[in-house]
Amino acid sequence: MNDYVPRRLPQRLAAIAIASSAALMTWAPSAMAADVKVNLTGDQEVPAVKTIGVGTGFFAIANNKSITGGVNTVGIAGTAAHIHEGAPGSAGPVAIPLVKQGDSYKIADGTKLTDAQLAAFQAGKLYVNVHTAANPNGELRGQLKP
Repeated sequence: MNDYVPRRLPQRLAAIAIASSAALMTWAPSAMAADVKVNLTGDQEVPAVKTIGVGTGFFAIANNKSITGGVNTVGIAGTAAHIHEGAPGSAGPVAIPLVKQGDSYKIADGTKLTDAQLAAFQAGKLYVNVHTAANPNGELRGQLKP
């Protein structure tokens, strides 16, 4: 009887581990968190723009689809900035406006991506651009790559 328990113990522990793993996998959120660095240049605009300006940015997308972050620019007098839906080489509609703070633009507190926007991000079809009076359709652009 004493050697019956030790022979069954590894099997029971394996069964518990498998059941626990399955439970955790069904509980885990389906969206993945992502940190995205982006460089903005005029040659990424559609059509390309000749400019001395540049920009850099960082965005964080949480499991609950909330998005934070923003961009900083140098060498331009920006008037507005947005995240747009669009593949590289194509222009698209505004998805999320950014709030201007000097030469910086940030995501408004509490902003969340829609399911469609998250899918566009995961497919590489979101970009951020900064508009100027000289280039109202955008002077600097950077694709958000998952």
